[in-house]
Amino acid sequence: MHVRYSPLAQQFAEVDAVFDELRALVKSGDFTLGKPVQEFEQLFASALGVKHAIGVGSGTDALKIPLRALGIGPGDEVITAANTFYATVGAIAEAGAKIVLVDCDDTFCLDVAQLEQAITPNTKAIMPVHLTGDVAEMPRIMEIARKHRLRVIEDGCQSLMGEFNGQRVGTFGDATAFSMHPLKIINVWGDAGIVVTNDDDMNRRVRLLRNHGLRNRDEMEIFGYNSRLDSTQAVVGKWIVRQLPDIVAGRIAAAAHYDKGFGSISGVTVPKRRNYTKNVYLLYVLFVERRDTLLKHCLDRGIEAKIHYPIPLHLQDALKPLGYKPGDFPVAERHCRETISFPVDQHLSRAEQDYVIETVREFYDGKRG
Repeated sequence: MHVRYSPLAQQFAEVDAVFDELRALVKSGDFTLGKPVQEFEQLFASALGVKHAIGVGSGTDALKIPLRALGIGPGDEVITAANTFYATVGAIAEAGAKIVLVDCDDTFCLDVAQLEQAITPNTKAIMPVHLTGDVAEMPRIMEIARKHRLRVIEDGCQSLMGEFNGQRVGTFGDATAFSMHPLKIINVWGDAGIVVTNDDDMNRRVRLLRNHGLRNRDEMEIFGYNSRLDSTQAVVGKWIVRQLPDIVAGRIAAAAHYDKGFGSISGVTVPKRRNYTKNVYLLYVLFVERRDTLLKHCLDRGIEAKIHYPIPLHLQDALKPLGYKPGDFPVAERHCRETISFPVDQHLSRAEQDYVIETVREFYDGKRG
């Protein structure tokens, strides 16, 4: 059996309605910050229960632009998690600020117990990352931020519709970034991102910054970027965002089925599931023994398993100027050695999942590998 990783072929198997609206868009010529962008932003804001949603060119821009909106730049420090995807630290670097890393814990989110010791007089913001679909300890993070008068920008790119004690990702900090890259919870046909906020001034500044700093067609208030969400992508976004509840429910159900199956396999550890967070499972990650051999075993049997991420972020060449060394973030480093990701999405069949489970069981029963 072949078990694919990406569900895109199934997700976009029936898209006649999208093409009908795209044809109408072509006739209108409303390609730049047009009506579909406004409609998508309204749908997205409504889905999350926030006041404002602002479409931008990518998830990375959705992280970078709020930093700029807060005036964060050279000489400032921004704290984030040591196990995050490259875009998080890339956005901080592009803003001109210094990246300060804090280790994660086995929820794959920033270890809040280590947060305060990373704060210095130059710290201006915290960028917690809701990695894999779970949710960082936002109440404690916000408490620390208030105590030290810091701003908070959430990296929600992997946890759209995730919740902590019933409060949704995107409603804690000054602003939150979401990505609509093809491998995210919902996606368009290329790169796109969206910033959400309940702060009116943040909304105003992000809208200026995404479009050259233009107050209107003829007046430039500040220097900004060309980071507009295309109307064509907004059409796709409108179509997919309406499916968001079903997509999230499907991922959660698939993860529960995996948890039950993997829980009885020696050599496999299912991450702790916290009953006060809603994990939306962008990634389904396990801790496993003999990870690299297991990966080959699965690939040889047609299962598109993956490693997220094999090289510790702080040991990447791009971050060498920060001076971090092996051993500085032991949990993040252990995750790079011990974790494996399996396909998880709303289109995955139970037969496919059972094949994945039994293939892993076969490996640890000693029949192979």
